Amino acid sequence: MAPEEDTGTELLLQSFERRFLAARALRSFPWQSLEAKLRDSSDSELLRNILQKTVKHPVCVKHPPSVKYARCFLSELIKKHEAVHTEPLDELYEALAETLMAEESPHGHRSYLLPSEGSVTLSESTAIISHGTTGLVTWDAALYLAEWAIENPAAFTDRTVLELGSGAGLTGLAICKMCRPRAYIFSDCHSRVLEQLRGNVLLNGLSLEADITANLDSPRVTVAQLDWDVTTVCQLSAFQPDVVIAADVLYCPEAIVSLVGVLRRLAACREHQRAPEVYVAFTVRNPETCQLFTTELGRAGIRWEAEPRHDQKLFPYEEHLEMAILNLTL
Repeated sequence: MAPEEDTGTELLLQSFERRFLAARALRSFPWQSLEAKLRDSSDSELLRNILQKTVKHPVCVKHPPSVKYARCFLSELIKKHEAVHTEPLDELYEALAETLMAEESPHGHRSYLLPSEGSVTLSESTAIISHGTTGLVTWDAALYLAEWAIENPAAFTDRTVLELGSGAGLTGLAICKMCRPRAYIFSDCHSRVLEQLRGNVLLNGLSLEADITANLDSPRVTVAQLDWDVTTVCQLSAFQPDVVIAADVLYCPEAIVSLVGVLRRLAACREHQRAPEVYVAFTVRNPETCQLFTTELGRAGIRWEAEPRHDQKLFPYEEHLEMAILNLTL
């Protein structure tokens, strides 16, 4: 195999691996590239390698995605194989048979590979909106902010980080594993989200603050209930954050007003000390929503500037989406 062909195959395998572990939409997989590779090869070694990188991946075996997702993926893989090769590949049918016999669960796992060769694994609801909240799944701006954090670890190292609207916890878990914060406070207001957050913290080998067996080399991790509309300056002061982050929380005008209200109270927490640094990441879905956010920041006297786009593309998300991170000065 020529070096360029070998590189192309490796990139294809990496793409399948990252997308499958993260349970991304099947349409996001490079199926056309796979078909081209299959036409050029008379054996089935590539498909065997894809199986090892996806359904048989050690992370996936330990923390599998939803059964329905694995079933649909294998059905598509078999379809691509049958379109090119006449001989069936037993390993594909055996893997599909296992999913057909498995029981479906309302939860599945998404796993994201880290540069350190570790990973972040999340237990998520299989429904986008579940129990009246969107916080039980990971949104793209959380991945984008996690990438930025990994590229800028000094912003978090040996510091106390408060995350507003943590959702499933991807960003915070990546920061805890890659950026060595002194303490990390996950927060949300929905009881189901908080329950899932605690589970995801433990799933990733971190301990909650009350655990006396906690690893001293790991950050002090807290999961806190925080309702933006009722939390007080006194309550926020207790966290003593050096850094405040939030991702994909600008989903409606009411949330924006509530968020800016929290930021104003955070600014009042440290009258005689330096205010925390604040980073807010979001997907630009509606320009009017983004404009409302910057307008409300102006009314609150909070200055902002956009962070430059970062170079790292560690996690699979929709590349055509416009995403931004604002650095706020309280």
